[in-house]
Amino acid sequence: MNPLFTSKTEAEAWFVDKFGTGETFDATLREIHIWEMPVLLLYINGLVDGQTITTLLTEMQNADRGDEASHHSGEKLLSYFPYHAVEQAKSRDEFLTSILSGLAGFVTDDGFTFLIDIRSYPGRQPEEPDNEKVIRGSRDGFTENILQNTTLIRRRLRTPELRFEMHKVSAVGKTDVAISYIKGAANEDILDGIRKRMDEIETDGLTMTDKSLEEFLFKQKFNPMPFVRYTERPDICAAHLLEGHIALVVDTSPSAILVPTTIFDHMQHAEEYRQAPFIGTFVRMIRMIGAISSLLLLPFWYLLATRTEHIPQFLHYIGPNDPGAVPLFVQLLLADLGIEVLRMAAIHTPTPMTTAMGLVAAIVIGQVAIDVGLFTPEVVLYVSVSAILTFSIPSYELSITTKIFRIALLIAVAVAGAPGFFIMLAVLFYYLSSMKPLNVPYLWPALPFFPKAMLRVILRQPMTKDTPRPFITHSPSRNRMP
Repeated sequence: MNPLFTSKTEAEAWFVDKFGTGETFDATLREIHIWEMPVLLLYINGLVDGQTITTLLTEMQNADRGDEASHHSGEKLLSYFPYHAVEQAKSRDEFLTSILSGLAGFVTDDGFTFLIDIRSYPGRQPEEPDNEKVIRGSRDGFTENILQNTTLIRRRLRTPELRFEMHKVSAVGKTDVAISYIKGAANEDILDGIRKRMDEIETDGLTMTDKSLEEFLFKQKFNPMPFVRYTERPDICAAHLLEGHIALVVDTSPSAILVPTTIFDHMQHAEEYRQAPFIGTFVRMIRMIGAISSLLLLPFWYLLATRTEHIPQFLHYIGPNDPGAVPLFVQLLLADLGIEVLRMAAIHTPTPMTTAMGLVAAIVIGQVAIDVGLFTPEVVLYVSVSAILTFSIPSYELSITTKIFRIALLIAVAVAGAPGFFIMLAVLFYYLSSMKPLNVPYLWPALPFFPKAMLRVILRQPMTKDTPRPFITHSPSRNRMP
């Protein structure tokens, strides 16, 4: 390969032109000697492992190569370099991007360049994610380091068919994004579509990492439904890869994007597979009933409470005995939004203060609001139950969307009563059934209806059962065994 520079001096001038003279402290340029050969060392301070590079250079200096190396070119020097992750740069842009990514660049006196991967990104160690905790199971989770994340997946899938295609996305940020899949299990057409969309992204940077990538890839706009599934657990990611799904791992993000997915993928949790099949099925069915109830309970209770003619005799107790001075609809809306505000406050409140905030919220919103007549006891009860049911949904994105749809149903009931309730349900069903992210029906296997697949969604199948890969992945081989 031809040298990228005519000389070491030209490389030094090029580096100074890119970063300026004394304008940024972390862009480091040092002239060193490897044996008798002058070499320019370029790196970003803080992204490289100083101990590793010191050890490498010390070992090379002590090696008995001095006499012969002084007459060799930089290309010959590369063959002597005692490191496993060493490569040549194909262009100056690639050379610069690699240095900015944490690699150390070497430029010899004849302009020959090569890179060594001694990245040491600052970050935390793998720990169990708060959003996907399990009673039994692994306690490691993804971190903000893409190298650690791919390693956690590789540790669980020791197959040469596991692929990690690295892409650099955005013009300025040049964020590393790895497309992960199992060759022969993932659909090549879906992969080509993701690659094409990724190459067409035009932005200066993915500051919100995986969420920014999702919006650029799937053009979500103001659609409230989650098009992809996020996971912070490498075991969940590995399980989806075996099913033929594709994972997108973004550097600086502690979660991976899984595609393609349906609404039922957002309803599953790792705990179901850490228990016996019967227990897992029971937990899954309770979760699905809770998710449906979180959407329908509050609007349906409001419908019966305001339209007493619809109440059967054995349900005569439904509805407040004293509706209070504030309209019932306003009470429900304020209470429902108030709980959402409390949830947001709990997230942003420092940990030592969360207990105090919870006590204040329970006393003020719970008891005092009832005593002053702002809320009736029944409103507080049903709003609290609906909130608890919403928290049972494993996907945070889907739980927020469910709350939005619940408010829409409340408004429909307030405007048109029972017809409004059922018309809004029909609108929501049509909306969900018309969604096809990555050309996959969002309600599959309920619509279109696949009986066997739907049974596998409802019942947690024993792991000993030979379950094929889901139809929605369009895998070239639905048989999971090689």
